[in-house]
Amino acid sequence: MCDSLLSVPRVAEMLDISRRSVYRYIELGELSVVDLRTGNGRSRVRIPSRDVRDS
Repeated sequence: MCDSLLSVPRVAEMLDISRRSVYRYIELGELSVVDLRTGNGRSRVRIPSRDVRDS
């Protein structure tokens, strides 16, 4: 089964928390991330939907 990838703002909305809290959960290892790099080296993180469902 393939999980969808969610943006930080979407996860914050789903969990009714701030974006900063989402990043805190990532730092603590409570949410995993997929880093999608763009051509200029900037990263975009996405969170697998299964991590949000399991929260």
